[in-house]
Amino acid sequence: MIIDFHTHTFPDSIAARAVESLSKEAHIVPHTDGTVTGLIDSMDKGGIDMSVLLPVATNAGQVESINDKALKSNEKFDGRLISFGCIHPDYSRYKEELRRIKNSGIKGIKIHPVYQKADIDSKEFLDIIYAACENDLIVITHAGLDIGFPGVVNCSPKMCRNVINTIGEFKFVLAHMGGWRNWEEVPLYLADTTAFLDTSFSSGRIKALSDGYWDDKDKNMLDKEGFMKLVEAFGTDRILFGSDSPWSDQKEAADYITGLGLNKSDCDKIMSGNACRLLEL
Repeated sequence: MIIDFHTHTFPDSIAARAVESLSKEAHIVPHTDGTVTGLIDSMDKGGIDMSVLLPVATNAGQVESINDKALKSNEKFDGRLISFGCIHPDYSRYKEELRRIKNSGIKGIKIHPVYQKADIDSKEFLDIIYAACENDLIVITHAGLDIGFPGVVNCSPKMCRNVINTIGEFKFVLAHMGGWRNWEEVPLYLADTTAFLDTSFSSGRIKALSDGYWDDKDKNMLDKEGFMKLVEAFGTDRILFGSDSPWSDQKEAADYITGLGLNKSDCDKIMSGNACRLLEL
């Protein structure tokens, strides 16, 4: 079984525009058209049994409508797709909204400090995360730098440690192996916590648009040695397979993990076992 813990889709009416805009912003090649149909086709080709959808609210006014869509998605796709909810640091009714999504069966929330223009260890996010913990929700965050916002730091490994030190241990998932292009800092600040890492958009090389933006050396992400250092530091019980579709190919992302040479038990934990445990499936 394979569970992809980190995917994105957009409503059919805006998917083409959204994917084109984000692709040009980051100068990378998309691997689906950004629709649910495109994701399911990718899952079928890649042998992915289940995908977790991670919506992001880029302003407070989107929160309730996005969460309404998440609820409908979970009802419609009957376990093949599981959508998390969203919250925004400027959304004032976060306590009520987090209770609503919990009571509706949503398993967690996605936050994105870079897109949402607030540090993850700011009071706004700390209040939200504390309320999410009260509702026993998983909190997954974009971690590290963001490919579309060069040099912007809103969620470093040290900031994530500040969150844990303030709130305590909780169901905390740090995308992109704990901090995109902050990878050397990840084990220093976070290996001794209970935080999970997802593997999304962290390994191999960036598949860039042919516009000359990326130098060849800058396309490199984690190589096998660097990836395995993080796996060894955190242990296979705390690593979740994720692709970041449409920004990575699901089959290629899965093949990378299964090609690391891990024993079957450890590989199974990463590919689905840890996700089943965290999602209480």
